[in-house]
Amino acid sequence: MALVSGKLLQRRAERSGPKSYQHLLEVKDVHLAFKGVKAIAGVSFHVDDGELFAIIGPNGAGKTSLFNVVNQVYEPQQGDVRWKGESLMGLKPNQTAERGIARTFQNIALFPHMTVIENLLTGRHVRMRSSWLAGSVWLGKAKREEIENREIVEDIIDFLEIEQWRKYPVGLLPYGIQKRVELGRALAMDPELLMLDEPVAGMNLEETEDMARFILDVQDELGIAILLVEHDMGLVMDIADRILVVDFGKPIAEGTPQSVQHNPNVVKAYLGEEVETVT
Repeated sequence: MALVSGKLLQRRAERSGPKSYQHLLEVKDVHLAFKGVKAIAGVSFHVDDGELFAIIGPNGAGKTSLFNVVNQVYEPQQGDVRWKGESLMGLKPNQTAERGIARTFQNIALFPHMTVIENLLTGRHVRMRSSWLAGSVWLGKAKREEIENREIVEDIIDFLEIEQWRKYPVGLLPYGIQKRVELGRALAMDPELLMLDEPVAGMNLEETEDMARFILDVQDELGIAILLVEHDMGLVMDIADRILVVDFGKPIAEGTPQSVQHNPNVVKAYLGEEVETVT
C-alpha cells in the first residue's frame, strides 16, 4: 500500500484549515457549441474538498469537453466555472494549473525519451519561481528550490511504487506504468483537484486494480479531490462518492452510485431501453 511521507504529508497539512468557500469547484449551467453543434447543454455540478466525483456517459456525451471547460481549454458560450468561489472564466490553462487544478489525458502525454524522474519534474514547473538563468548556475535560491522539488518527486515515486523505473525512459515502460507516471506528473503539480480523464483506459484487470488503489490513496491519504471521467462502470461504481451522467451533452442523472445505476434514464442511455422520462 502506498504511504504518505515527507513533502506530500506536509502539503496535506498546509491545505487543511478553515475554508472561505462552499464548494471547491462549481460548474454552473455551462453551454458549449462548435459551429452550432451542441457539445454541452446546461450542465451544472459541484465538487467538494476531498470528494471523488465521477462523470459518466456514452461516447460523444461531452465528458472530455466538460474537462476542457473546467481547465479553460474551451471557453463556453454560456455559464460559469468557479474555483473556491471565484470565476475561472477568461483564464488560460496554465493559470488554472497554478490555482491548483491538475489533469491527466485519455492518451498518454509524457515525454517518451525522458526518464520517470525528468517527466515528474516537468509537473513541478508551475511551482518553480527561480529564473532559468538562476537555475542554470544552480546557486542560492535556485539550488534550494530544485532540491526541494526533487524531494517532492521522490516522495511521489515512493507513493506510486515506481522506484525500480525511476531512471528509465518512460517510452520503454509497460503501458500501465506509463499511466501511473502520468498520474505522478499531475500529482507533482501539487493540486487540490485532480482531473482524471479515463485513467484505466486500455489496461488489463491487474493494472486497473492497481490504478484504482492509487486513486483511492490520492483521495484518502493525500486529501486531494478527484474529478473522474471513466468508461469502466465497475470501477466508477466502486470508488465514486457521487456520479453525474450526461448524454448528448445534457445531464440526465446525478447522485450516489447506487441511485444512479438504477435510474431508468441511465439505463436507457446505455442500453437503449424504452422507459419513461423521469422528471
